[in-house]
Amino acid sequence: MTAELVEIPGYIAGTWTIDPLHSGVGFTIRHLMVSKVRGRFGTFEGTIVTGDDPLDSSVTATIDLASIDTGIAQRDEHVRSADFLDVEKYPAMTYRSTGVRPDGDGFVLDGELTLRGVTKQVPLDLEMGGFAPDTFRQDDPFKGARAGFTATGEIRRLEFGVGDTTMVPGGGGLGLSDKVQIILEIQASLQTS
Repeated sequence: MTAELVEIPGYIAGTWTIDPLHSGVGFTIRHLMVSKVRGRFGTFEGTIVTGDDPLDSSVTATIDLASIDTGIAQRDEHVRSADFLDVEKYPAMTYRSTGVRPDGDGFVLDGELTLRGVTKQVPLDLEMGGFAPDTFRQDDPFKGARAGFTATGEIRRLEFGVGDTTMVPGGGGLGLSDKVQIILEIQASLQTS
C-alpha cells in the first residue's frame, strides 16, 4: 500500500519527540480473576519518525521501569523487585518498531518489546489522533507542530519472566493474569533542528 491509498488529514512527515507531560503509558491486568488493577509508568522517552509514506514510519521508546505507579506504594515496591520487573538488573523496557501496516480504519505498528532481557514481537493497534501545525503563541512553551497517537496491545507477562504462576485456590486460574493490556496515549512535538 502506498501513501496515495492512505489518507491522513493534516499529515506531517518528520521526526517527533514524545512529550511526557502530555502522554501516558499505562497497563491493566486482572487480579484474582475478579478485578482489574491499573497502573502507569511516569518516566519514558521516545522518538517517532513519520515518513513521506506513512507506512515507512517508525518508533523507538524507552520506559523507566522504576517509575511504575499502581496507586499503592507497597505493591509498587513488590513489582519493582526481582519477583516481577527486577528493576535493579533490568531498569528499562524498550520498544522498537519493525513496520507499519494498514488495518481497517487504523494501523498496526509491528515491533519488538524488550523486557527483563527478553525480546518478543508485540504488535500494537495504532490510531492516529491527528496533526496540529505550529499555530500557538510565540511565548507558549509548547509551541510547535504536534501529533497525537493512541496505541493498544497485549503482552503475556510469563513470556518475559515477569511474576509467577501462583493459582487461585480451588483451581480458579492464575492469581495474576498472564495477559497484560497496554494503553499508550502519546502526544509528540516536531523537532525543528
